[in-house]
This record gives sequence, structure tokens and C-alpha cells, in this order.
Amino acid sequence: MDQRLQNQKNYSEHMPPPRPSNHLVLAILCTVACCMPLGIVSIVYSTKVDSAYNAGDYALAESSSKKAKNWGIAGISSGFIVVVIYILFMVVFAAAGALDA
Repeated sequence: MDQRLQNQKNYSEHMPPPRPSNHLVLAILCTVACCMPLGIVSIVYSTKVDSAYNAGDYALAESSSKKAKNWGIAGISSGFIVVVIYILFMVVFAAAGALDA
């Protein structure tokens, strides 16, 4: 029984951690729909995830995955904020124009 547990322990020690998500879809959507500069940064980090994982650098893969996600979320958030500000300006200017007429 002890040999079996030892073999299982040795097998689990040599198993690589699960591949982190590269968040490429988020990065592409951010680039196309929201904020191109932040989306491009997100795409760069998302492409580093798979290459780092395949090279055995699991820490870099995990770090790149988190950075790709954060940059994608930042791009989508900033795009949303810009759209809201734009709509507010249009409403304010339309109201100001209606008052002048």
C-alpha cells in the first residue's frame, strides 16, 4: 500500500499545473470594440501565456494570463466610460441647444 501511495505522489509531483486561460477572446473583443491600445497590450500578454506554458515557465504563464485579463478588463471599462461620457455630453449639448432656440 505504501508503494502505491509513493508512486502516486511521485506522479503528481511531475505533473505540470493546469494551463491558465489566455483570455484571447477578451483581448480581441477589447481591441475591436472598445479600446485598441489597451486591447493590443492584452493580446500581447495573451499570446505569451501559451508560449511560456509550453516552455515550462508556469509562473510566467500565470502572470501573463492575469495581465491579459486585467488589460482586457481595463480596455473594456475605459471604452464603456468614454461612451457614457460621450452620451452625457450629447444630452447636455442637446438640452443647451433646445434652451437657446
